[in-house]
Amino acid sequence: MTALTLSTAGAATLRADAIVVGVAKGAKGPAVAPGAEAVDKAYDGKLASVLESLGATGAEGEATKLPAPSGLKVPIVIAVGLGTVPDKDEAYGAETLRRAAGVAARTLSGAKKAAFALPVEAAEDIAAVAEGALLGAYAFTAYRGTEKTAASAGDRTDRADGGVKQPLGEVTLLGTKPRDKAHKAAAERAIALTDEINRARDLVNTPPNDLYPETFAAIATAVGKEHGVKVQITDEKALTKGGYGGLLGVGKGSEHGPRLVRLEYTHAKAKKTIALVGKGITYDSGGISLKPPGHNETMKCDMSGAAAVLAAVVSAARLGLQVNVTGWLALAENMPSGTATRPGDVLRMYSGKTVEVLNTDAEGRLVLADAITRASEEKPDAIVDVATLTGAMVVALGNRTFGIMSNDEAFRTSVHEIAEEVGEASWPMPLPTELRKGMDSPTADIANMGERMGGGLVAGLFLKEFVGEGITWAHLDIAGPAFHEGAPYGYTPKGGTGASVRTLVRLAERTAAGDLG
Repeated sequence: MTALTLSTAGAATLRADAIVVGVAKGAKGPAVAPGAEAVDKAYDGKLASVLESLGATGAEGEATKLPAPSGLKVPIVIAVGLGTVPDKDEAYGAETLRRAAGVAARTLSGAKKAAFALPVEAAEDIAAVAEGALLGAYAFTAYRGTEKTAASAGDRTDRADGGVKQPLGEVTLLGTKPRDKAHKAAAERAIALTDEINRARDLVNTPPNDLYPETFAAIATAVGKEHGVKVQITDEKALTKGGYGGLLGVGKGSEHGPRLVRLEYTHAKAKKTIALVGKGITYDSGGISLKPPGHNETMKCDMSGAAAVLAAVVSAARLGLQVNVTGWLALAENMPSGTATRPGDVLRMYSGKTVEVLNTDAEGRLVLADAITRASEEKPDAIVDVATLTGAMVVALGNRTFGIMSNDEAFRTSVHEIAEEVGEASWPMPLPTELRKGMDSPTADIANMGERMGGGLVAGLFLKEFVGEGITWAHLDIAGPAFHEGAPYGYTPKGGTGASVRTLVRLAERTAAGDLG
C-alpha cells in the first residue's frame, strides 16, 4: 500500500527517488506550473525549454522523464502534463490535478519514494493530488506468484514478484502544511477513500474461482469487523425461507449458493439514512441464455456494484460521517446447469410480484429487485442502486460514463452534479413510461425483458417497480466504466476501476451535511 505524507520541505532539499512537477500548454510552448519554482531554478530557469527540446507539450496524460541537475537531491524529474494554462485568477481543476498525479504515480512504479511539487493552493488541491497519486499507484499483484526462471542448466531462481514492478512506495506532497487542520483532513480523507476504492478494485479483479457469494460475504464480514460496520448475512437456506425468488432464481444453477449481505453504519447524531444496493454477480455466464465467446471473459466484473457499495459504506464509517448508511450486497453466480432457471420460468420475488424470465442473462435486475424491496422495508430517506446492468448503457454512453436514472428528477440532478464534482463522468437518463408496456407478460406480473431499443432504460423501469412507495431512488448503471480493458490512463488502471465509489461517498457527505432535501 502506498504511503502518503505532507511536507513543508522545499523541492531542492527533499531526498527521494524522483520529484514530480507540472507543465502546461502555454501560448508559446510548455510552461512550468506553480510549485516547481525551485526545480526550474535548478535548471537555471530553463526547465520549460529543456522539456520542449524533449518533445513535451504540456498536454494532459503526458509524462516526461529527465535527469535532475546537481542542485536537487533527486536523480530524476518527472514533468506531467496539466493541459492548457488556466486563465488569470483561475486555478487548475481538481480532476486535472487528480489525473496528472495518477500519471506520475504510474510512471514511478517500482520507486520507493517520490516528491510531488504540483500546484496545491487549497485543501481541495491537496485532496485531488493525493487521490490521483494513491489511485494511480494501484497494482493488482495478488496472483503474481513465485516465478521460476532458469539462470543456467540445473539452476532456478525464485522471483516473488513474478517480474512485475511494485507500486510506488511513498508519496510526499510538497507545499503543504502537516499541522494545518484543513490540509491534514484532506490527506486523511484521501487515504481512507482511496484505500476503499482500491479494495473495490481488488474485489473486481479477483478471479471468480476464488470470489463467489460465500467468500465475498466472508470478506465483507472481516472488513466490517475491522471498521465498525455491522454485517448480517442471509444464506441460501434463509433466502429460501424468506422467499427471495430473484436471488434464488439467478443462483440456483451454480454450486455456489447466493447470499444477501446487509451492511450497517450508524452515527449517533445522524438525521437521515441512505441505503445503497449493489449488484453482486460474481460471475455471469449468462445462464441458459449463454453469452457467446468474446463476451464472457471479463464477467468476473459483474459484481462491481456490490464492491462499490461495500467500499462506500466502509468509507462512511472510516470518515465518521453523520449519516446512517446501509449497504445491500445482492450476491449470486449466474451459471447454466440442470438446476438453472430456464427462459420461460416464472419467479416469485421477495416483494410477492411474479416475474417471467425471458432471458437468463438479464439476471442483475432480478437480484437487485429483491434487495431493493428488502431495503425499502426499512424506510430509508433514499435508495441508490449501483450495477453493471446493461450493455445498452455502454452503447449509449461509451466506456467511461455511467447513466443515472431516478424516480425524482431533482435527486437525479443532484447525483449527476455530485458525480461531476468528484470527477466521475455520468449522464442523467430518462425513464420513458411508454417502455413499460414492453415488459407486460401474459403469464406473470412483469417480464424481465422489454423492448430492445432503450434496453438500459427498460432495466431502470423494471427496478423502479420494486422501490417502496414514497422512497426517493436512483439507479446508476456503471456497465461502461466499471472495468477498463484498455491501457491505463490518468489514475485509471487496466481492470477494475472502483467506479461510483467517490460519487456514493460524496452523496453520503452531502446527506450528512443536510445539503440534500
